[in-house]
Amino acid sequence: MSILRPAGDFDRTYRQDMGIIRQRWQLVALLLTILALFTLPAFAAESTVSLVNRVGIFVIAVQGLNILTGYTGQISLGQAAFMTVGGYASALLVGQLGWNFFFALPVAALAAGFVGLLFGLPSLRVKGFYLVMATLAAQFIIPWVTRNLWKDTLNGAQGIVVPVASINFPKIGGDCLIGVINADGGSCVYRFSTPSELIHITLVVLIFTTIIAHNISRSRFGRALISIRDNDLAAELLGINLFQYKLRAFFLASLFAGLAGALLAHNLRHINSETIGLSDSITMLGMLIVGGMGSSVGPIFGVSFLILLEEFAIWLTPIIIGLIEQGVLPGDQAGVGAALRPLIFGLALALFLIFEPRGLAHRWMLIKASWRLRPFSR
Repeated sequence: MSILRPAGDFDRTYRQDMGIIRQRWQLVALLLTILALFTLPAFAAESTVSLVNRVGIFVIAVQGLNILTGYTGQISLGQAAFMTVGGYASALLVGQLGWNFFFALPVAALAAGFVGLLFGLPSLRVKGFYLVMATLAAQFIIPWVTRNLWKDTLNGAQGIVVPVASINFPKIGGDCLIGVINADGGSCVYRFSTPSELIHITLVVLIFTTIIAHNISRSRFGRALISIRDNDLAAELLGINLFQYKLRAFFLASLFAGLAGALLAHNLRHINSETIGLSDSITMLGMLIVGGMGSSVGPIFGVSFLILLEEFAIWLTPIIIGLIEQGVLPGDQAGVGAALRPLIFGLALALFLIFEPRGLAHRWMLIKASWRLRPFSR
């Protein structure tokens, strides 16, 4: 769908044609939104900050899935497993080797990326349902490895507790420019040990991944991925190396997942084989479908919508239990809490597949086009 513009909005240079922010008010609105998110801990409740932090972490993971599934057309159910790799790698580097978190974060992302390469190898020979099965194998193999191998290091099924000591958490030190003075009177450090503090790291990483993901879609590499998605045989005849580009897509998707997994592990202060499971991989794929595959804003829309829907289900659960206790509704009180969230998720996903298969991003484009065509929007 072509982008409609108001009268008088046209390009004079190639730089303007490639510009993302076209109007001054759009830049002001973007800066105000970023400022509001960074200052959120100052005026919002801890639960709200934790919710926004969680949304940001999963947006990063779904952005990687969008590169693999939305742009390349390679359906994956192993994104949560690669998040587990990133979480374990960061926890080990910070907790056992004493690395600073800012150095451990990119290394953990690279570790997840290289593991993703291994599970991307079957993508040359298989696709569709068979590729889904190949990526699903990661969701069983990686948790098994964390539970049964190197138990002295990985602590088996119990997992790893991320230390709370300041040296094991991300910190900014030197000349007391920011932070609080240590008890021993040493240099000032700022500890990112709570969601209210970790949200700043999440937002910075999210800004970088959003810029990278959007520019990938506009690059030669991104156009090659889209051609593979649309017709891989034609793409190969045009000289595109399918295996090389598919592996690059798997690597980037896993790298984004590793970033998200490392952030999640330090946010939860714990990581084990059950922290992020198969249901999370399915949920992230659903988030991408609801938000809109192949769109830069799709992961943001999809993750925000479904996580808010999950919060709505949590709020609705005690109300339904109360109605069951009063005899207004039939059912079992014990099963309501466990059944309501997947029920609402499945219903929302089915409705989107029927009525808006191209996701919220497509609907957002229609709304913008309708607004620009007013008063002839219909």
